[in-house]
Amino acid sequence: ALADNGHASFAVSGGSTPKQLYELLAERDLDWSRVTIVLVDDRWVEAERAGSNEGFLRKTLLSGRASMAKFIGLKTPGDTPQDGLAEAQQRVASVSFPFDVVLLGLGADGHTASWFPNASGLSGALAAQGDHVAAIDAKQSQITGPFTRRITLTRAAFAGAGAVHVMFTGEKKRKTWTTAQGPGRMEQMPIRALIRDPNIALNAHWSV
Repeated sequence: ALADNGHASFAVSGGSTPKQLYELLAERDLDWSRVTIVLVDDRWVEAERAGSNEGFLRKTLLSGRASMAKFIGLKTPGDTPQDGLAEAQQRVASVSFPFDVVLLGLGADGHTASWFPNASGLSGALAAQGDHVAAIDAKQSQITGPFTRRITLTRAAFAGAGAVHVMFTGEKKRKTWTTAQGPGRMEQMPIRALIRDPNIALNAHWSV
């Protein structure tokens, strides 16, 4: 993308799975000043607090050479994701769509980004067309932990992306991936929204 267009956009996820990848990318010899990095989603906590994807990213990918990249986070002032939604949408509107690269994870419950099964706000997040950012209030589970309030990019934000990758590890998530490719409602396993989208070329990467 840098060679072809002179700039690149990279949507990235939090979580432990991509940590080593980010640490390697952080020192990659690229002109990072021409790269825009956008968070795919975040918990509604400040960057310095535990659980923040922005805080995690600043310690991994946004270090070394990659610190020169333009960064767009989704956590904004406001008591709730709904309060900060308008500002988050304004931030993301500065990105040149479609994304060149998107990196996603996969939860054992079939969620990706912050698209949690049957969450409040999920229908807007899964819509093929519409806003690029959504506020989510998930049902608390072992997977969400106490962080049920989320802000996330939507399916519409990934439309036409040059490369969309989903990374996951372990046998449990491999079974989740296999199940998600079968019949069933998207709301029950939201990763299905991407698997079934003819306008998104999804690349899956699994390891033990």
